[in-house]
Amino acid sequence: MNFLSAENISKSYGERMLFEVANLGINKGQRVALIGINGSGKSTLLRIMAGLENPDTGTVGFRKGVTIRFLAQEPDLDPELTVFQNLFQADTPELVAIRAYELLLADPQADPVTMQKAIAAVDQLKAWDYESRIKEILDRLGITDWERPVNILSGGQKKRVALARALLEQPDLLIMDEPTNHLDVEAIEWLEGFLAQQTKALLMVTHDRYFLDRVSNEIWELSYGEIHTYQGNYDYFLEKRAEREEMRATEQDKARKLLRKELEWSRRQPQARGTKSKARLDNIDVIQEKARKLVRKEQIELNIKQEWGGKTILELHHVNKAFGDLKILNSFTYAFMRGEKVGIVGPNGVGKTTFLEMLTGGIPVDGGKIKLGDNTQFGYYTQKGLDFKAGQTVLEVVQDAAEVIELEKGRKLTASQFLNLFLFPPNRQRNRVETLSGGEKKRLALLRILIQNPTFLILDEPTNDLDIITLEILEEFLIRYQGVVMVVSHDRSFMDQVVDHLFVFEGAGVVTDFPGNYSQYHNWKVEKEKEAARARKAAQDEAEKGKRDWRDDNKEKVKLTFKEQREYESLTTEIDGLESRKAELTALLSSGESDYEKIMAWGVELDQVTKDLETKSDRWLELAEHAE
Repeated sequence: MNFLSAENISKSYGERMLFEVANLGINKGQRVALIGINGSGKSTLLRIMAGLENPDTGTVGFRKGVTIRFLAQEPDLDPELTVFQNLFQADTPELVAIRAYELLLADPQADPVTMQKAIAAVDQLKAWDYESRIKEILDRLGITDWERPVNILSGGQKKRVALARALLEQPDLLIMDEPTNHLDVEAIEWLEGFLAQQTKALLMVTHDRYFLDRVSNEIWELSYGEIHTYQGNYDYFLEKRAEREEMRATEQDKARKLLRKELEWSRRQPQARGTKSKARLDNIDVIQEKARKLVRKEQIELNIKQEWGGKTILELHHVNKAFGDLKILNSFTYAFMRGEKVGIVGPNGVGKTTFLEMLTGGIPVDGGKIKLGDNTQFGYYTQKGLDFKAGQTVLEVVQDAAEVIELEKGRKLTASQFLNLFLFPPNRQRNRVETLSGGEKKRLALLRILIQNPTFLILDEPTNDLDIITLEILEEFLIRYQGVVMVVSHDRSFMDQVVDHLFVFEGAGVVTDFPGNYSQYHNWKVEKEKEAARARKAAQDEAEKGKRDWRDDNKEKVKLTFKEQREYESLTTEIDGLESRKAELTALLSSGESDYEKIMAWGVELDQVTKDLETKSDRWLELAEHAE
């Protein structure tokens, strides 16, 4: 069943042609990943396919009755409404019935008759399973406070709310632009499974190659204004793209040779005579255009010259850091070596960003010492965005940081050559920065840091908004890079390619050095959790056996006293309250909040709530064995 089709569509901005596409279509069961470099027009093509923007030429048609939902990079939510109101704006019968039921459930003055009617409506639609799916989606995406106004949410929280709403509506065709941005690894892995099972058809732009492989069954590459389709996974795409680029390079070489021949012919013709073939002259322009088309990228062979000034790059000696009762580092000692590639992992709120700020001097240590090498220079890439002067060109922004980058054996690479390696060809280097796409600005910000040739490079979520092709180039660059690289990223493929070991922040000041990449750590962690679960099950079985034996021997002693019965009932209520507060705090710590004082306060409270919950749960279990 065909959901939509596009015929002979094109789009330009000024004199720049984004794409010209003959025929595209999405059918039921098709899950397409659209890839291409930043600025190639991917987001524009998604909007056209969703019917939100018109092409310059051609048409897009939709099958009657097909529902389509679009998830943009910048969420389209009503800031005046709450999270709940935004989530349940859709008018599907199931959502309408569940919305009415949930509103009554939250109202202590709700009329019993009205409540019974709401329950009957949900029963009639068989929507109870639907409700459980809703709660699973919200829980997995860390959305717990339904009554918060959207206008006070962070950008990451808004993106998760918009994603939840798109999933709740269960459209026939779901179109998404970078859905994994602002999600942690656990949420991404859950979303992979959900989309693979639930979505009728999918069209998405994503930079996450693991996510792409596990969700899509087809790849569209937008390259030089054309769409190339590949039926298969990402490895198959890489293989076929390499073949296509090799063919393109051969054709380009032939075109250049033919162009030289035609230009020589043209110059030999007398200017005053009309003997030149107009058709042949017109064909020179076509050949010239073909000869100038770029192959995707040059192979990066950069051996960057760096001045070390001794063995010490950065050393930490018994470093301590805490915010109140929340410990970030506890007597942490480590010496960084040349060429070391370190990944930082751990749940939100344990101090990963604080650690980066401590290394770069943004936050002071409480105790211990951080020692820099004589020539240690930091390059720190964050998500704050690109700082530039109005009217500056792409080339000027990079030249402000450095005119050249020095390589080994006396070679040098100019700012323009460096930009060209990272997919800013000469004609794009003259563009003003404000005309770039969001992803291109992120790429330019990264290049401005890289060209300064730091000896210690820190990358905080570098993959957000960067396209897959740029990530491949960045990976190649970092693998050859001789300085220290430290990476915080939710992109599992990027971490696997770049890092050789991990700092695992486990909380309470504990940082474990794991000797391997992210996938190896994930597999180790899963196996460790299975072993712990088996041990708990064995202990529970043994405890149950002991309790049965005890009850058999003490049948006259099982009743609670009046005081214990009151304590038992009170604990039930207290535990419910603590579990709710724990969920709220966990959501706050996952919200992307940048205020360190709030993060630390939430972390301290979460630690205390967890301890109280464990204590009261143990007491409740003890009393429950004696309760009637």
